[in-house]
Amino acid sequence: MWNNPGAQYVNSGLMTNRDRGFFGGVPLAVRLGRCLFVLLCLTVQQGVAASDAGVVQGKALTMERSKGNCLACHTIDDGELPGNIGPPLLAMKLRFPERDSLREQICDATIRNPDTRMPPFCRHGILTAEEVDLIIDYLYTL
Repeated sequence: MWNNPGAQYVNSGLMTNRDRGFFGGVPLAVRLGRCLFVLLCLTVQQGVAASDAGVVQGKALTMERSKGNCLACHTIDDGELPGNIGPPLLAMKLRFPERDSLREQICDATIRNPDTRMPPFCRHGILTAEEVDLIIDYLYTL
């Protein structure tokens, strides 16, 4: 027998010499497992890239004066000319562990506090549900 760990598979008939190439004598089941692992990693990486794009869009909506305009009332770490009427937007995932709770706060804060100064962004048609989700994606990074 050769000094090659894959030789036992070649000699057993499970693998031929032509299969040795890139996988270097690795059995078919192991090769399939490695391929599936690589595909899974690529899929996860694409999902992360998509969510990163959502965070970027959410940040733009948060800072944009004609849409979210969160800086008019809140301090945000990297925002310019922040307001001080509302609380600073930090540790948002700790403050609002449930996405629905934060969505409700953004869409219509008068549900919790009828005397709030925060405008009901969804009820007044300022933000769409998709835009609120993007904003939440960004706020959860703070």
